[in-house]
Amino acid sequence: MATTVATPAPAAQRSFDIVGFLEKYGTVMFLLALVVFFSVQNERFLSGRNITNILTEVSIYGIIAVGMTYVILTGGVDLAVGSLLAFASLAGAYVVVNYFGGDGWFAALAISLLIGTLAGYVHGKTVTMLNVPPFIVTLGGMTIWRGATLILNDGGPISGFDEAYRWWGRGDIAGVPVPVVAFLVVAVAGYIVQRYTRYGRQVFAVGGNPEAARLSGLNVKAILVSVYVMIGFLSGLSGFLLSARLGSAEAVAGVSYELRVIASVVIGGTSLFGGLGGVGGTIVGALLIGVLINGLVMINVSAYYQQVIIGVIIIMAVAFDTYAKSRRGRK
Repeated sequence: MATTVATPAPAAQRSFDIVGFLEKYGTVMFLLALVVFFSVQNERFLSGRNITNILTEVSIYGIIAVGMTYVILTGGVDLAVGSLLAFASLAGAYVVVNYFGGDGWFAALAISLLIGTLAGYVHGKTVTMLNVPPFIVTLGGMTIWRGATLILNDGGPISGFDEAYRWWGRGDIAGVPVPVVAFLVVAVAGYIVQRYTRYGRQVFAVGGNPEAARLSGLNVKAILVSVYVMIGFLSGLSGFLLSARLGSAEAVAGVSYELRVIASVVIGGTSLFGGLGGVGGTIVGALLIGVLINGLVMINVSAYYQQVIIGVIIIMAVAFDTYAKSRRGRK
């Protein structure tokens, strides 16, 4: 007598995980929705000139946002990036104009990078050696570097750069603006390091569980210092590019940049709790902020309301991140 083997009933299909879907694709969908909305509101939004303007503007703070991704991945934050950008760029411009007659972009770049790197090192060492929370260290740094910027040239701007200096902000390479090229290089390098190198894995490990990372043999303090050195270096680079683009270094440069940078990282999916996220999402987040600001300007929304809107978006992004984290913990 033949025996029949019972086949198990097919498993019930899992319900659609909307939270997981939004974690992966929500930022891209929101970006596309903004592009469609603003293009309907103003036909010039998708013009080649406006797209170039958006990408160039995004590049300045997008470069810093790549560094901020690493900082936030470790569970830290840097509120001093806007002030440091201003101080580094003004110091470089001060030396070039007063000692090289405005002819010496290399000196300005070197000084901007050096000051940014040293400031980042000081921030990192203060966090690790004195055990002061990054929020407090960089909040103090934000005030210190802005004050130093105002002291350096009595609050006035510095201009008079030669054409070679201004090329770094206004020139192009094969039709692509130089700041955009710089952003692409930094973003690609940041993505590769974060995704495919041992250092990138160490940053994630420190952000996920610092004590476990220490017990596994990682030099947690050195890694923490390195991410602040990185963002300081990138702040100096952005300051140089911004001064070249504007044709002057200004004491008020970079005001509210910390808001844009942190918004780019958080909206891009990097968790403020550390250990989760990446540079890829930050690039999308930076583009989203750039499109939002540019689109609001084109439909004549006041700059005051722009800050309110960005602030609301940040709160919503963090609230969603908190919910998603608690949800993952329950699984």
